[in-house]
Amino acid sequence: MTTHGFTLTAEGPFDFGASLRFVEDWPATSALPSDGRALRFAYCAESDWLPIGVSVTAAPGGVAVATTRAAGPGIRGEVARILSLDVDGAGFARLGEADPVLGDLQRARPGLRPVCFWSPWEAACWAVIVQRSSMLIAARLKQRIAERYGAKVTLDGQVYPAFPPPVTLLEAGGLGLPAQKEEWVRGLARAALDGLLTTEHLRALAPEEALSELRALPGVGPFSAGLILIRGAGAPDAFPGDEPRLFAILREAYGLPEDAPPAAYRKLAEAWRPYRSWASFLFRASTYGVMDDRD
Repeated sequence: MTTHGFTLTAEGPFDFGASLRFVEDWPATSALPSDGRALRFAYCAESDWLPIGVSVTAAPGGVAVATTRAAGPGIRGEVARILSLDVDGAGFARLGEADPVLGDLQRARPGLRPVCFWSPWEAACWAVIVQRSSMLIAARLKQRIAERYGAKVTLDGQVYPAFPPPVTLLEAGGLGLPAQKEEWVRGLARAALDGLLTTEHLRALAPEEALSELRALPGVGPFSAGLILIRGAGAPDAFPGDEPRLFAILREAYGLPEDAPPAAYRKLAEAWRPYRSWASFLFRASTYGVMDDRD
């Protein structure tokens, strides 16, 4: 198998090992089994919806990336987004100096940046599949959809199915989901093909506008909208202003009263600009295994 390679450099603190450990504990992405050194995944690239296999390993100052087909600027940008290497993180550590609570989280997981879904489209499908389900069950359902409808990619000697592109699931039946969820997935496929579920589109909007637009999509609630924008499109400075689970974490961390209004959490997050997504990610990452990715 011919592979193609490139490197990505991190601006600011970054620990690929921390990213890899996070993915190993996070079933939503369907990454290939890890050997502790490489992050391997197969997906349909947002730039052309064709399947590609990706293997990422640590390199001085960033990561080394090997792909199963030539990687132009679009795919390079997608891999950078997935690892949040498309953002200059030099100022993030300074936020922890001003906010001791956030600083404690940064010291507990130094260099951990948000790890994103392979695409906003895949994040949106996950948001629908996981609703009213456990993450492990949802991960199995998502994997079955990939095995039935996805293209097969050979990566480091293993054959792995990529999650199908929107055009495939637009007319697919028998996804193994409840009828309502299958209809939602088809609606999301139409939105993706219309360009509404692309990184370029979502990050071109103000975060509040993007969240509002996402909430108008079929099956997308407040938490799902934040998941798609922050963990799908990789928007670095969005704050989901009406997410009860994140509020509960912040309430405990900062000693806020039980009846604190949403405005209190938004005010708290103002101090994290321009990394509100990154800070929120660290708070949520501290509770994985306790809190699920679902509305």
